[in-house]
Amino acid sequence: MNAADVAPEAQGRFPHELMYAAAQQYYMEDATQGDIAKRLGVSRATVSRLLTEARRQGIVEIKVHRPASLEDGPLAAEVAQALNLARVHLVPKVSGPALGPWLAPGVTRALATVGLESGDVVLVSSGTTVYECAREGLGQYPGVTIAPAVGGQEEPQPWFQTNETTRILAERSGGVPAYLYAPALPGPELFYSLQHEPSVRRVMDLWAHAKCAIVGVGSAPLMRQMVPSLMPRDADSLRQAVGDVCMRVYDRDGRPITYPGSERLVATELEELRRIPHTIAVAVGAEKVLSIVAGARGGYFNHLVTDTPTAEGLLAAAHQL
Repeated sequence: MNAADVAPEAQGRFPHELMYAAAQQYYMEDATQGDIAKRLGVSRATVSRLLTEARRQGIVEIKVHRPASLEDGPLAAEVAQALNLARVHLVPKVSGPALGPWLAPGVTRALATVGLESGDVVLVSSGTTVYECAREGLGQYPGVTIAPAVGGQEEPQPWFQTNETTRILAERSGGVPAYLYAPALPGPELFYSLQHEPSVRRVMDLWAHAKCAIVGVGSAPLMRQMVPSLMPRDADSLRQAVGDVCMRVYDRDGRPITYPGSERLVATELEELRRIPHTIAVAVGAEKVLSIVAGARGGYFNHLVTDTPTAEGLLAAAHQL
C-alpha cells in the first residue's frame, strides 16, 4: 500500500509535493483523476482527497471572474439610465422553478454596495422572490436589524409570512430579527389597537429609520394566478393596477392606487420607501416588466436585481412607454 493511501487522519497529512503534483496535473494539464492515480500509484479516492486538501491549504486557488456584461456592462447601465435607477445588478437567465439560487448572488452584490453597519435597519417584503433569496444567504451583517416591511397574511405559504423571511435572513446573515406581530390587513378596531401596541409600534417606527429594504415587485394583481386575499378582486380601482411593492399597488405611471381596506394596511407606505436610501427590488420575468417600469417611475426602489432577458424587456418597454 502506498503511504498516500493511508487515511489522512492516520498519517497526519499528505506530503506537500504529492498534493502539488496532483493539483498541477489536474488543474494545469487537464489530466483526469484516473490518470493521476496511475501516475502517482494511489487510488482515485486518494487523488480526490489530495485535490481537496490542496485547496484547503491554499496550494490551489480558484477564481471565478464574473463577465462584465452581467454587471457593469452596457445593458445594466442602459437599464439603470432608462429607469432612473442608481444601479442594476444582472444575473444570467433564470431557469427552473427556484428563483433564489439565481437571484441571490445579485442581491448579495447589491447589499455589498450599501455599506451596512451594526445598528442599521434592513426591511424585507413578503413574496416568493425575497423569501427564496433569503434562504440562500445574502452575506454576513452582524448587528444589523432585519425587520418586516409588511404584516402577515392569511395564505399558508411561508413566503406570505414576512416574519419567516425575517427570521431566515437574520439567521443566515448574523443579523438581529425584529418581528411584526400583526396581520397585513386588520379590521378597523384591531388596526386602531395595533397603533398603540408597543411591540408593533416598535417595528413600525423602524420603517422610518431603515437604511435599506429588499422588496419584491408584484405583477398586476388581477392578472396573477393567486391574488392575496386582502385585495378584493371586484374593486374597480384594481383594474388600473399594474403592480405592487409591499402590498401597496400602483398604476402604469407609478401613482398609488387605493382599494377598500387599503387605508388599514400594516405595511410600509410608498412615500416611506422613497425615503429609504437603498431600496433593492428583486424581480424577474416578462410578466413583471410593466410592474418594474412603473415602480421605478414611482421611485419606490433605486436598485434592481434581475436577469438579462428581463433587462432587455425593460429597456424595450422603457423606450416605448
